[in-house]
Amino acid sequence: MSSVNIQALVALFLFVLCLFLSRMIVNISSGKWPGGALWVTYLRVLLGFLFAAAITLGMYSFAGVDILKR
Repeated sequence: MSSVNIQALVALFLFVLCLFLSRMIVNISSGKWPGGALWVTYLRVLLGFLFAAAITLGMYSFAGVDILKR
């Protein structure tokens, strides 16, 4: 398997992880799960970094540039 394809799969995995984290944030904010405002802030920051990584890896994989093995 090409390294660019692996990079695209990592981007998809990060995006799915972002969806899971956003569901966690909604459940904590609504009170279904335990946690406070500090946890929500931490998870939102983590969500931002993961989403940025998913977008970056996705765009580079569409362009055909391998940045994982540079």
